[in-house]
Amino acid sequence: MRTFSLINGLAVFLKNGEEAGCVCDIYISEQGRVTGIAMKAKGLFPKKYRLPIESVIAIGPDGILIDSKEHLQRGHEEDGEYTLLHHQPLLGRKTLSMEGECLGELEDVYFLEKLGTIVGYELTDGFFADIIEGKRVISTPVPPLIGKDAIIVSTDYMRGGLPYDEMSKLPEQGLGENRY
Repeated sequence: MRTFSLINGLAVFLKNGEEAGCVCDIYISEQGRVTGIAMKAKGLFPKKYRLPIESVIAIGPDGILIDSKEHLQRGHEEDGEYTLLHHQPLLGRKTLSMEGECLGELEDVYFLEKLGTIVGYELTDGFFADIIEGKRVISTPVPPLIGKDAIIVSTDYMRGGLPYDEMSKLPEQGLGENRY
């Protein structure tokens, strides 16, 4: 499992050892799934490329490994797709429950790198609240509804007995695992 904050800025390497660029964002579908990684290529005038999540061989603590440059697509967003920082940015958007309660602002996403499935949303109530109460990580049973000004999540009060289905423990997955 990964968070965007952990992969942001990581180097992207081809399996022949050549560095292709570095991670600058992730693409998220309306269905709440990470569909790709945005990468800035190396060079004097770096271009932005899209790397489909399926073409990633491994994500490690020090870099991302891909098969070849053939998987890189010139930086474009699909219809109904968002990013955390650039195109229709989600970072900092208010997150509301289906009951209309403000849960906080989106700060990060937890996702399974092999599948692209988002398993949790890290929310903040501001710097001082984070220090006193800590940040909140929630999971949702269904994909969020992403609107122009807010993200609406369906929370499950019954599962685990925790309010907003706050995740007491995230699913574990080794940092060095890869697909092959």
